[in-house]
Amino acid sequence: MKNALLNRQNLIYALVFGGAVLFTLAVAALLANINQRKAEAALTGFVVQPIPAGEIDPAVWGVNYPLQYERFLMTERSDTETPYGGSVNYSKLERYPAMIRIWAGYAFSKDHNEERGHFYAQIDQQNTQRVKLVEQPGACINCHSGNAPALIAELGWESFNKTPYNDLVGQLEHGSVCADCHDPNTMALRITRTAFINAMETRGIDLEQATRQEMRTYVCAQCHVEYYFAGENKVLTFPWELGLNIDQISEYYASYGFKDWTHAETGAPMIKIQHPEFEMWSTSLHAANGVACADCHMPFIREGSVKVSDHWLRSPLTNLAGACQTCHNVPESELERRVITAQNTTAELLRAAEEALLDAIDAIVAAKAAGVSEEDLTEALRLHREASLRWDFVSSENSTGFHNPQEAARVLAHAIDLARQAELAAKALLTAGTSGN
Repeated sequence: MKNALLNRQNLIYALVFGGAVLFTLAVAALLANINQRKAEAALTGFVVQPIPAGEIDPAVWGVNYPLQYERFLMTERSDTETPYGGSVNYSKLERYPAMIRIWAGYAFSKDHNEERGHFYAQIDQQNTQRVKLVEQPGACINCHSGNAPALIAELGWESFNKTPYNDLVGQLEHGSVCADCHDPNTMALRITRTAFINAMETRGIDLEQATRQEMRTYVCAQCHVEYYFAGENKVLTFPWELGLNIDQISEYYASYGFKDWTHAETGAPMIKIQHPEFEMWSTSLHAANGVACADCHMPFIREGSVKVSDHWLRSPLTNLAGACQTCHNVPESELERRVITAQNTTAELLRAAEEALLDAIDAIVAAKAAGVSEEDLTEALRLHREASLRWDFVSSENSTGFHNPQEAARVLAHAIDLARQAELAAKALLTAGTSGN
């Protein structure tokens, strides 16, 4: 009995001792790991150097944040191609020739290319034929150069917008920069573009109360939106007063009697829609579930102990594991299939809408040639405008429908319907005129 108690006691001592040894080893391993991670962090160059006020050169910021800077430099790559986008700078007018007639009389009918990466934001803007064929306002600089905030501070908001683009282009040194989205002292996300601030105030949204997750979308929405130049001063304005969907935007433009140009063939007062990524995303399932732009286009990456947002902004199709599999636990092949299926469907509807628009244009042109008055064609011209701006809302939105497949399909269905109504209205007038003769 006594031996049994002694053996049990020895066993307990042994277990305690063994546990202590294991605990000590675990703590030692943890400390070693911490020291290793600290060493890794030191090697990344995270030594804070004061960033001078107004400094916008990404290379200067890159001294403190080399991982982000290294990834940002990858936006200079222009060899990434996806089925409907990427960074290869091809001519969309050659690939989709219907655009030439749909935009007849507007500069986009002369030059419209696939966008390259953020590195080229100012370079491609400066080189496009659109700024050479038509005098563009300085307002165009807002989203193409990190020099914009300094120019706005120097010239004033309205003066900056109305000054001709070509008068200011010599002062532009950078495209997208770190300072566009980050506070240089704290690196917190921030808004630097006046037009977005004004638009959100109009919607009653206090940006000071925005969460960090909301800011991971808002910094992108400073530029990836529909806009127009209001009044004689060409003030950059987002048409969000009535809401963000295309029906509300169309109603907004109609209430102001606004037009971007007069169609060269039909004479309709037209609207040119610009890259409304934020608007299209805003009613999507991703938006409803709190998914931000950066979650998909700038997913987190890890280098040793350092976790940062990937500043190589690009299509998630080139990074399905990082961009999608964080939330969707399915194979990459299945994720790619889902994306391409949505885009193929959208592309098919876009081509159908283009065909309907061309038929509407032909019918209106034929009616005018037969002597039908512009007054009699008022409804056909209105339908032409409404169909075109809805097609453009999807065509100029850079996800080929994926940001919101259901909304893209809805909008294009309306575009096709409205274009066919315009065609029928013009043909009815032509038939009535022919019968009268």
